[in-house]
Amino acid sequence: MDTLLQQIINGLVLGSMYALVALGYTMVYGIINLINFAHGEVLMVGALTSWAIIVGMQDAMPGLPGWLVLLLSMLIACIVAAALNFAIEKVAYRPLRNSPKLAPLITAIGMSILLQTLAMIIFKPNYKPYPTLLPAAPIAIGGAVITATQIMILGLTALSLAVLTYVVNYTRLGRAMRATAENPRVAALMGVKPDMVISATFIIGAVLATIAGVMYASNYGTVQHTMGFLPGLKAFTAAVFGGIGNLAGAVVGGLLLGLIEAIGSGYIGVLTGGVLGSHYADIFAFIVLIAVLTLRPSGLLGERVADRA
Repeated sequence: MDTLLQQIINGLVLGSMYALVALGYTMVYGIINLINFAHGEVLMVGALTSWAIIVGMQDAMPGLPGWLVLLLSMLIACIVAAALNFAIEKVAYRPLRNSPKLAPLITAIGMSILLQTLAMIIFKPNYKPYPTLLPAAPIAIGGAVITATQIMILGLTALSLAVLTYVVNYTRLGRAMRATAENPRVAALMGVKPDMVISATFIIGAVLATIAGVMYASNYGTVQHTMGFLPGLKAFTAAVFGGIGNLAGAVVGGLLLGLIEAIGSGYIGVLTGGVLGSHYADIFAFIVLIAVLTLRPSGLLGERVADRA
């Protein structure tokens, strides 16, 4: 039971990060029916930017509290990633909005590779230790433990989801997003500016991905230019799992995928008689993707067209 409780905690932490990234995928798809495969690289850029800011601040102002350094680095990284995603949408996706669906998809994959390469040139390809800025002492919960960083991850995820839910359901921007998702042309006739809404959606997605990236780096203690690729794929899997285009589905899919991966990695050795170890945990995400696409292509919650954004 102690192992199960520990893996549930690990799964919720991991699933929280997947959920934040999956929301970016599902919001963009809900409005313009595009899978932005460069979204994982936005996570990477946010994490690397925060690392660079933290290292600079520690050198320039060594007396600052760790939580303040982390907060300031996250805010600056969110601004950088939002500007990057805004530029990506404007330069790479907007000219192809009325093209065949394959063209923006290939462009998204190309943008992903381009961002990885630029990050490798700017930040160098080696792994970099991400500073531990919060207390590292574990907190006992039953027979399991949780760290201050993991508590921060769960708290930030809950706060981010609450703010996003409020924005989508109770603000003018949220109404414009829902209207654009349902019918962009009719929304434009009603005074909504679809280009502005789409740009805002990319900016919100970038902020969520950056928060996830900083949390991912804080939890695992390392950053590198390819770090966003696998979490990006898994977050896409989570979005499909929950129902691509459905915000609640992205959250449910992310949390469930994190739990499946964590619990599976804890017991995969027992289940396979020691043939497979915990480092094979990544296979669970893609087994889930194959199963969902085979048995329920619309995902667990399906796609609600009127509420896709």
